[in-house]
Amino acid sequence: MPKLKKGTILPTDEENRQINAGIAAAPDTYELTEAEFAKMRPVSEIHPEIPPRVRGPQTNPTKKSTTIRLDSEVLDFFKAQGKGWQTKINDILHDYVNSHHAA
Repeated sequence: MPKLKKGTILPTDEENRQINAGIAAAPDTYELTEAEFAKMRPVSEIHPEIPPRVRGPQTNPTKKSTTIRLDSEVLDFFKAQGKGWQTKINDILHDYVNSHHAA
């Protein structure tokens, strides 16, 4: 099983039973047999006329990765605000640069 993100809530055994019962009761779903799995082929084999997906041109990154040492009090303060704490630090530093750059 892959590593789960912090805060991920897994269903209980009872919830899993309810989920599986709902799937089993749905008229348009069923589990494939081993024979059906064995017959499966990639779309590229069945329909070679369909071109493979290709990512479009990528934009140049606007940010650079770096390492910075911060006081634990500062780091704890921003992390406590939740998701986006690095962006908040970046915004504050950006405002500082703009206010001191004009001087």
